Amino acid sequence: MPDQFSPEVSSRICNHMNEDHANAVLLYAQVFGGVSQATAAQMLAIDAQGMDLTAQVNGESLPVRIQFDHVLADSEDAHHTLIAMVKQARVKA
Repeated sequence: MPDQFSPEVSSRICNHMNEDHANAVLLYAQVFGGVSQATAAQMLAIDAQGMDLTAQVNGESLPVRIQFDHVLADSEDAHHTLIAMVKQARVKA
């Protein structure tokens, strides 16, 4: 059975993204979350349908929900999807 998005898996992915890929998380908020004025963002949770972020705009934290284009099968699918999304975001930004 594929590893579904338990709280531990969500936490591991979020911690990794926030610590090692903060610029990608910001791009997700700006491009896919429609918060183009965001100056920082943090990934709070991820599940098979999407991710929850918080974006900083003018010193205020805004909640952002981004739906994926498909239901993720497991954490490996999440990895590939997040990489594809940051590549798309870089083109659109």
